[in-house]
Amino acid sequence: MAKHFLAAIATLTGFIIGAGVLGIPYVMAKAGFLTGLIDLILIGIAILFLNLYTGEIALRTKGSHQLTGYANKYYGKEGKYLMAIFITIGLYGALSAYIVKGGQFLSALLTPTLGGTPLAYSIIFFTVFSILVFIGLRVIEKSELLMCVFFILIIFAILIFALPNINQQNLASFELKNIFIPYGVILFAFFGVAAIPEIREELKNNEKVMKKAIIIGSTIPIIIYIVFALVVVGASSTVTDGAILGLSEVLGYKMLLLGVVFGILTIATSFIGVALALKETYMFDFRLKPFTSSIIACFIPLIMALIIITSDIKNAFFKVLDITGTFGGSLAAIFIVLIYFKAKKYGNRKPEYTIKHNFLGFILILMFILGLLYKVLELTGLIKI
Repeated sequence: MAKHFLAAIATLTGFIIGAGVLGIPYVMAKAGFLTGLIDLILIGIAILFLNLYTGEIALRTKGSHQLTGYANKYYGKEGKYLMAIFITIGLYGALSAYIVKGGQFLSALLTPTLGGTPLAYSIIFFTVFSILVFIGLRVIEKSELLMCVFFILIIFAILIFALPNINQQNLASFELKNIFIPYGVILFAFFGVAAIPEIREELKNNEKVMKKAIIIGSTIPIIIYIVFALVVVGASSTVTDGAILGLSEVLGYKMLLLGVVFGILTIATSFIGVALALKETYMFDFRLKPFTSSIIACFIPLIMALIIITSDIKNAFFKVLDITGTFGGSLAAIFIVLIYFKAKKYGNRKPEYTIKHNFLGFILILMFILGLLYKVLELTGLIKI
């Protein structure tokens, strides 16, 4: 049982910790570190409860389902397609951001010796890793635990080098009016709820430990993100929207090299995992052929990324994650809470645990609605940041 329990924790932690983490220091510095820290903790706790709600949905429902399957069971075909739309918004936004930032990282690594432009390197990044999606390579997709261990080691390496350079003034700023600025990026970075159905399968016949696995697997990323943000914001003279590049101004070329290699690996594994998830959605939920599914999964975000790059949008990685997390993440999260309310009434299996107080669900919905409302007001120019 211990083996399955640890595997479940690793699955959830690995699914959560991905390329989104690279945007966290930027938004925390932009809002004020202490402001961002409040966001990070509150959103992390909110996602912990969302994961617990999803786990209870899984335990109340017989059979194996993905999020679209639960939406279909409790809200019919309309619910299935609605959930698919919400998830697709998030996944396409993520893939386009990964292509943009992957090109920037490759450019930082190779341009000094080989020349070239971020646009060219984004196309190279896309070509190499989309091929792996087309052939269905799952080795990298299943490397969440190794990436988590590697990420923690990178954090310790950066911490060791950065500790003498941490400026406490960088960590002391607080602006209440900026409380919603980090919302979308941080929500994106924490959104790993799609891993819960997989955990349900891993803990088959051991469902009684599922609640504990979800709590631990959701808490580890909160701690890691706090430490990562503290190190990057504290030590950087300028925090970039990809976190790593700004450290080079203080810590030098060796740290830049280490950070860029890590950034490329993080972006690449996230790209492969997300693209494969999209491909399988089209294959299994919409009955498309593998090649057609790969085309739709990979080339739509490529077109989006090329538009973003050629439009010369400043801090594009941050903006894409922000919009993607706010709209895709918030809408999917609200729908999951609504599915949870239905599952409590109409589920066909007695769960191993239950969240007794429904008011927590209403608090979550309110938080996600406020995040959506803020972003709409910002995009329409009614709020200036």
